[in-house]
Amino acid sequence: MTEMLSYEDVWSRTHHFDPPAIFDKLREERPLARMAYPDGHIGWFATSHRIVREVLSDPRFSHSLEIGHFPVTKYGGPVPQFPAMPGMFIHMDPPDHTKFRRMLAREFTVRRIAELAPHVESVAAGQIEEMREHGAPADLLTTFAKPLVLRVLSDLVGLPYEERERYADAPAITHDPDGDAEESMAVYQQVGALIGETIERKRRQPGDDIISRLLAAGELTDEELGNIVALLLFAGYETTESALSVGVMALLHHPEQLAALRADLSRVDAAVEEILRYVTVNQYEIFRTALEDVELDGQLVKKGETVTVSLPAANRDPAKYGCPAHLDLDRDTAGHLAFGHGIHQCVGQNLARLELRTGLRALLQAFPDLRAVTPAEEVPLRTRGSVFGLKSLPVAW
Repeated sequence: MTEMLSYEDVWSRTHHFDPPAIFDKLREERPLARMAYPDGHIGWFATSHRIVREVLSDPRFSHSLEIGHFPVTKYGGPVPQFPAMPGMFIHMDPPDHTKFRRMLAREFTVRRIAELAPHVESVAAGQIEEMREHGAPADLLTTFAKPLVLRVLSDLVGLPYEERERYADAPAITHDPDGDAEESMAVYQQVGALIGETIERKRRQPGDDIISRLLAAGELTDEELGNIVALLLFAGYETTESALSVGVMALLHHPEQLAALRADLSRVDAAVEEILRYVTVNQYEIFRTALEDVELDGQLVKKGETVTVSLPAANRDPAKYGCPAHLDLDRDTAGHLAFGHGIHQCVGQNLARLELRTGLRALLQAFPDLRAVTPAEEVPLRTRGSVFGLKSLPVAW
């Protein structure tokens, strides 16, 4: 297996749980492989846990879109290079990244998120009641996973949940690489207008939310604040909703693991970590660009070359985890990369974990006989976006 990879080769997920089969062969034969990018750039693709972790933690690799090469197409063509928008720190390097991330880090500490637990439990209980009122069968996404995650995120950030029709579908629309560019831009502008209105409202009437606290700190321009709020929405909603819904589907189709968790819900924290490793919904668009020549896995990555890393492949690496293709709630999941690694590791991971364990516990307590309505292979998937997910998940009880 020595031929040049195409980005299309590694963008071919079709399975309801497993990443593309080519990852196993690559990890064994060429864990750092040459790959042709959509814009013609010849860069790299990494699949082993060790190499992925090394790339994500090495300051000689940049996350800047101004010098990087996007590993997938958007709206039918390559993504052009462009500088990061003010405040959009996810694609910045230190010291700019450090400045903006520091402002948000205090909102997502273990202690701060623990204080949110009663509210998250209340929201989950409300969605359970909505499921009961709807009756079985029900779509787990629309009756539970999406509203749970969106309500919690909206309340924390300060977005008006009662106006959610203006922003709830925006991440899925803008993240769809096969969507319409004009529609995506219109939706993004619509969300931007809502955020601008919200900032002005919070300036006059502050509340207990991130927007109000960042306004009070006075360190950001309105443009920076607006982009940070957009980032929290677009990065924090679809990822957690997908992890919850795909995780539930995985449990429903692994009855022995589901039975073990039902029998002892004190294991829910360990279950969440294994689900995060097993489903790894962040896919395709994790990449870094060398700021200087770097020797990596015995090969020379030259300055300016982009390395795309696969978190799903790294989390299925048999050198790190025994029998990685199996869901095993007793597994030691230490070191999994579902939230990334290094300075860009997901700032909201503590919130995501809280939502996942609360959601799973609420579902299993309320519906001891929760079951899938359709075979796993018939569940419609969202495979090509930056976040792997489901289009629906019919369940009954």
